Amino acid sequence: MGRRSVSSADAGRKYRLYPTPAQAERLQRWGHTCRAVWNLALEQRIYVYRQRGRCLRADEQCRYLTQARRDLDWIGELPSQALQQILRHLDRAYDNFWNMNHSARFPRFKKRSARLSIPLPGQAVRVARVNQKWALVRIPKLGEVKVRLSRVLGGEVRNATVRTDASGRWYISFAVCTRNQAAPANELPPVGVDFGVKQSAFLSDEALPRLMPPSLTVGERRRLEGLERRKARQMRHARRHRGGVYGTRLRRTLREIARIKAGQARRRLDFTHKLTTDLAKNHGLVAVEDLRVKAMTKKAEGGGDAPRCHASRKAGLNRGILDNLPGERRRQLAYKCPMYGSVLVAVEAAGTSQTCRVCHHRDPASRSDRDTFRCTNCGHVDDADHNAAAVTLHRALRTPAGAAFAAGYRGEQHAPTGRTRPVMPGSRTGRTREPLAFPIVGSEESSQATAGRMPTNIPVSS
Repeated sequence: MGRRSVSSADAGRKYRLYPTPAQAERLQRWGHTCRAVWNLALEQRIYVYRQRGRCLRADEQCRYLTQARRDLDWIGELPSQALQQILRHLDRAYDNFWNMNHSARFPRFKKRSARLSIPLPGQAVRVARVNQKWALVRIPKLGEVKVRLSRVLGGEVRNATVRTDASGRWYISFAVCTRNQAAPANELPPVGVDFGVKQSAFLSDEALPRLMPPSLTVGERRRLEGLERRKARQMRHARRHRGGVYGTRLRRTLREIARIKAGQARRRLDFTHKLTTDLAKNHGLVAVEDLRVKAMTKKAEGGGDAPRCHASRKAGLNRGILDNLPGERRRQLAYKCPMYGSVLVAVEAAGTSQTCRVCHHRDPASRSDRDTFRCTNCGHVDDADHNAAAVTLHRALRTPAGAAFAAGYRGEQHAPTGRTRPVMPGSRTGRTREPLAFPIVGSEESSQATAGRMPTNIPVSS
């Protein structure tokens, strides 16, 4: 009898984890142990390559890891499955570095200030639903931990990762195999999207831009500015009088800054998910610019007598670009479009803001200012970002994927001036989540985690 093939993960799920104080303290120790093992394994590989000219792999390093677990109690405390996963991740980091078609750099050492992460294989964890809102995750050597069910898993878990965010909150992420096939073509109209800085997104079939709500309130922004000044003052004092050692007050300031920025990141990501879901769900083709975000957000560099000219202005522009998450939006569209039967097409970004969508004449002089496009050839006047979105759609329809879509699309094209649609529809028709079926993950359900029972001795932290 042949060996049963195991499908790889094709979706991800992330949930808030609520460990007890004792569990949180143990997870924190495990996170630092994982960081130390990663650094030691990477240092060993570098040393062996320099001395003997060969590369170590996870299979060989696992033998040394077994001996280290016997000799060092702080390594033996961590589940063996987590240590093996760390070495496998290091193998993948090396493979990505050697791959000429991958943009990964050489694996780097992890700092102590980095976010804690504990990887586990799927068969090492067990999930049991308690009710509609809560579940219990059984982790080796830790026991059962409460999880907030924000959505159903909808598949079999291939691996899990316990990690923290910048504010110290614990989360668990699952790589899930759903075995879902790509949805058939939804036969909806195409759209071009221009991701900007001042205007978060402008669609070619809408008359008004999509604006991201402020990620920080006025009070939070004022509070953050004061904390940043306090941080600079306390760090200057630590360098002068404490030899660079952080004091209790400085650490408290850093935690408060991290808490505010973590909330800002969550709001940003929430808007991004809503925007990309709306684009993929309500259009048959989504055309975006093929942006090189790393090149766009490089620091200002000068030469001669004026090094780093306009550095502060370029830094502000970089913050505006990164605040709108153009790379994350494209990543989300790449996996959401097949789910809703749409097609994602990325076109060359050069000249989209200088080309007229009516006569397709390209002239830098047509951009009279940042917000206005006035064609020097035909006199067409339009919002600059809306014109760029229409040009992006025109270029996408000329690609092979766009031509195939146009050949099968029988609907009417949208009007040039477009229509106005709210950012998020108020109705709840057409749910985007899976049906409420919660399979047991990894193995059979734990005998101590039965449906309908919620432990009363596990508090929910805020």
